[in-house]
Amino acid sequence: MSENEQQPPQEEQVKTEDPNATINIKVVSSTGEEVFFKIKRSTKLSKLQGAYANKVGKDVNSIRFLYDGARIADDDTPTSLEMEDNDTIDVMVEQVGGSA
Repeated sequence: MSENEQQPPQEEQVKTEDPNATINIKVVSSTGEEVFFKIKRSTKLSKLQGAYANKVGKDVNSIRFLYDGARIADDDTPTSLEMEDNDTIDVMVEQVGGSA
């Protein structure tokens, strides 16, 4: 029975970040529109990007997603970006061209 006594209590195991735990993320457009998502910490953010694009009726390739000023890659997850609950992702419409 001494082996069982040496195992950490269940409570301590719950405190470590569970990749299946959910996180709330707010996606904010340049016009200030907010869309809220609840996803698992292990979910690729490309899935959230597709869901956002469908919700606002835009092509996912015509918009860019930024977290802390850096562009989000397709294989990034909330865990890989060290996101916290209720963090914000900024959405920008891709600008093409320009003139001098």
